[in-house]
Amino acid sequence: MKNTKKAKVPRPRKQKTLLQQLAAKPEKLFSGAFRQQYGALCFRYLPQDAGIEILVVTSRDSGRWIIPKGWPMKGKKPHEAAAVEALQEAGVSGKIRKKPVGSYTYLKLLDDGDVAPCIVDVFQIEVTATMEKFKEKGERILAWVNPDEAARRVREIELKSLLVEFEPR
Repeated sequence: MKNTKKAKVPRPRKQKTLLQQLAAKPEKLFSGAFRQQYGALCFRYLPQDAGIEILVVTSRDSGRWIIPKGWPMKGKKPHEAAAVEALQEAGVSGKIRKKPVGSYTYLKLLDDGDVAPCIVDVFQIEVTATMEKFKEKGERILAWVNPDEAARRVREIELKSLLVEFEPR
């Protein structure tokens, strides 16, 4: 009689979600160790006073909708770092406000697989120029949408509120 038992094939382990990873190390969330980032809320006025459009871009890793953002940069003020991110990630530049219009928190999956809670100070940029060539062209999708659509696309609750309530200053 033949052995009809099938050999067990190991299944690849499923990547844990950010929340599952954080749940395994809750002290990270409550240690006060939020990492700082700076974001750019890029907008443009529509013709005939028809409101504004907001620029959203996809992240390079997961493809989720976000606003351009990044880490602090040596020798740059926070609003300047946000402007650099907007240029590198979306090829846009313009008139930037030096004071943040708000902030939001999210969980960042780091390159080493670790999770870091981040706080993002957001600076408004009235876009006056778009570049044909920019550093991350082809690595992201860009979309100009109304504030409600921008809020619908992003995941972070605090960022959704910031986008819906945004009024250029």
